[in-house]
Amino acid sequence: MTSGFPGREPTPSEVPGRSVPPRAVDSSEWPAGEEACPTGAIRADLKRIDLGKCVFCRRCSSAGFEFDEGGERLRAALMARLAAADPQELAKKQRVFKKSLHVLMIDVGSCNACNLEVLNLASPYYDLTRLGIFFTNSPKHADALVVVGALNRSMVDVLKRTYESMPEPKLVISAGACAISGGVFQGTESFVSPVAGVIPVDVVIPGCPPSPVQILEGLLLATGRSAKEAASP
Repeated sequence: MTSGFPGREPTPSEVPGRSVPPRAVDSSEWPAGEEACPTGAIRADLKRIDLGKCVFCRRCSSAGFEFDEGGERLRAALMARLAAADPQELAKKQRVFKKSLHVLMIDVGSCNACNLEVLNLASPYYDLTRLGIFFTNSPKHADALVVVGALNRSMVDVLKRTYESMPEPKLVISAGACAISGGVFQGTESFVSPVAGVIPVDVVIPGCPPSPVQILEGLLLATGRSAKEAASP
């Protein structure tokens, strides 16, 4: 059986508990949450959770932050965000890719968790091709670049060359906290910068790792086929 998403809401198994973001409630203790957070995702002074840094470790639950487990959490847990610096330029790209998209994934320093979730989209259950989205192994054939992992020094030039080898127009999607912000590798010797610091990024997909259905939402958002709109992380 193939998943009904995006034609229907995702099921609990498609957005497991580890993929549910934290949320603040009246009883949340922001200073304690900031102290418990290993990646700086919680800012007590701003009373803000940066989902681009969040690794969903749930340590902030000790400070009163909550993780919805009911049915209402499923749509809220889909968190892909537009990140393009030029919305008009992105809109032009989206018109080109509405019917067909060829995707190349590049790992710039991951633990392989995000890789596995991206590749799961090729399984019969998610059946990416039913939506006109296909994987390719060549940057010269790719419309979109999905980047996973914490960018390390040895991969900077590889990432740049891969991006430059892609034909115009092209999309870039940062998948997972490591690609978006460095995740738990922020401040380490080998980590260089978020992917957006090296090549332009159009869409970010928070998570550690994001589930296949969340990644699928990001791909659809990149092509302008997702109606979901939310504030940036």
